[in-house]
Amino acid sequence: MEENKNEGYDSTKKNTDNTAENFENEAKNTANEFKEGWNQATNNGDNKKLMAGILAIVLGSLGIHKFILGYNKEGIILLVATLIGYATSCLGVGVFILMATGIIGLIEGIIYLTKSDEEFYNTYQIGQKPWF
Repeated sequence: MEENKNEGYDSTKKNTDNTAENFENEAKNTANEFKEGWNQATNNGDNKKLMAGILAIVLGSLGIHKFILGYNKEGIILLVATLIGYATSCLGVGVFILMATGIIGLIEGIIYLTKSDEEFYNTYQIGQKPWF
């Protein structure tokens, strides 16, 4: 009789081990699916498109949208132009500079948001087209 109890115990132990292995595999699969979804969401061109477009419309004169897309030189150009515009706004010329940088940001934001995801990705992230 003792042998039967041991066999029963062993078979239960095997079932428990299989259940634990199944649970572990399922947890790993779920974690991998979450990781893939996270990578797609954070590396997707659509997210940069939306973020760059909104920032271009709201803060376009500061060039933040250029930095988001990796165009550091162009971002610095817009930022410096805006700072010069503020510094010389009392002379009248600065007002035109501020208007120009603001209009550039507004136009670029509208262009970014009206392009399809694929077109935006190919043009601004792969093609590296820095202006308009």
